[in-house]
Amino acid sequence: MKKIFVALLVSVSLFGAFADASMIINNGAEPQSLDPALIQGVPEQRINTAIFEGLLRYNPKTALGEPGLAESWTVSKDKLTYTFKLRANAVWSDGTPITAQTVVDSWLRSLDPATGSEYAYMMGMVVKGADDYNSGKGKKEDVAIKAVDDHTFQMTLVGPTPYALDMLPHQAFDVVPMHAIAKYGKDWTKPENFVGDGPYIVKEWKPQEQITVVKNPKYWDAKSVLLDSIEFLPIDDNNTGYQKYKNGEIDWVTSSSIPVANIDELKLRKDYQVSPQVATYYYIFNVTKKPVDDVRVRKALSMALNTKELVDKVTKGGELVATSIAPAMPGYTPAKGNAYNEAAAKKLLAQAGYPDGKGFPKLTVIYNTNDTHKKIAEWVQQKWKTVLGIDVELQNIEWKTFLDIRNKHDFVISRAGWVGDYQDPNTFLDMFLKDSGNNNGAYNNPKYDDLVTKAATQSGAERFKTLNQAEEILMTQDEAVAPLYFYVNQDLIDLTKWSGWYANPLGIHSYVGIKKVK
Repeated sequence: MKKIFVALLVSVSLFGAFADASMIINNGAEPQSLDPALIQGVPEQRINTAIFEGLLRYNPKTALGEPGLAESWTVSKDKLTYTFKLRANAVWSDGTPITAQTVVDSWLRSLDPATGSEYAYMMGMVVKGADDYNSGKGKKEDVAIKAVDDHTFQMTLVGPTPYALDMLPHQAFDVVPMHAIAKYGKDWTKPENFVGDGPYIVKEWKPQEQITVVKNPKYWDAKSVLLDSIEFLPIDDNNTGYQKYKNGEIDWVTSSSIPVANIDELKLRKDYQVSPQVATYYYIFNVTKKPVDDVRVRKALSMALNTKELVDKVTKGGELVATSIAPAMPGYTPAKGNAYNEAAAKKLLAQAGYPDGKGFPKLTVIYNTNDTHKKIAEWVQQKWKTVLGIDVELQNIEWKTFLDIRNKHDFVISRAGWVGDYQDPNTFLDMFLKDSGNNNGAYNNPKYDDLVTKAATQSGAERFKTLNQAEEILMTQDEAVAPLYFYVNQDLIDLTKWSGWYANPLGIHSYVGIKKVK
């Protein structure tokens, strides 16, 4: 009897240890894909950070780049050529070695126009020859990346871009299992076929229910991976997610899933984590569609919105009013933009041929399923009616369909949010280049493109001055988007129970080092 009792205690103890070594996250939406080359949004990025890694990974405290697959690197005197030394123990989860040629092939796959990667433009902004290949103007052989030997990778940049290293943890630069892709084609991301190089690998994917990832024992830093598993739940009803959190069914409610309706209650909780974030909430105008093809209409719509009222009375999370797309950063002053001005907004709309909103066509504002986006859209709808006398319809669309519609430019006005991919104004401004995969509003100003491209070849104050000139064109002159506010990180996670989780400027968490302490 004693032996049986001891055995039961051991079983309970082991079960408890396993339970403590898992984390459940409300991820907010069903991911569009798990392929790093085909993802765009934050819900996808959260999963991607767990299952893939590039030359560098995100530092959990600063969100800056730190050694990942590459253990070290050197930079040439002209700051154009970077040479990376890959780890000797870097292998895929199936044991296949990761070589410098794997990096080359992965990057070329992302750049290949046939892949259709929306983020390929990001690599094209910094790697010499990458933009020409991605746009069909050049050959892949001319992309300035190469495998010097099995463990040495080299890239040459278009200019001395100071943010190049901090870009590398982004999924646009991920290394992917070319051998698995060759074997399984589009099915390579299914759990039964999945091969990864991140701290976790995909175990189970139940669409619209959950994605479960488990510890990758072959990860080069496996000793620092302290959770056995993570579950990502695609709950797009923020109130449902909050109730599950309060019931102990979820361990972490991420920023995009915070229920605005409960914000006053949340502010009283000790597990409500708030911190600055390099991110902007805005509305996109499709500048090819009437009536927002007229810059006077775009300015009128933007200037009619008292966004201080929005952040004070609707979102109430400490957000900051925005009149630019890029937040202020060390050394960089954003564009002035077109601030709230009801009289000027009415005058502009009248000049465009719609005095007091008369004759203004019915149009639709789209947003992805989320309580906060709905409340903001309703506020915008009411303000445009009150101030300008115009009616707009609102359309709530499921995440993956929403992204498809935006990518096809099949909308007039759309809700959008952008979290910096790295901590530099360029990450906000390169979205609006003519050929950018994230230029959903089809904005096109050659002078703007020239300035942003020129900035990539500059450094220091000179580069920031050029970027500011570009942003003034984008925002103050053309009003390509209507900025509403700069985000703050808002998370629900009890840091008395979890260690290794840190608030950081990008709100990106690597999961390496996170563990349950209670």
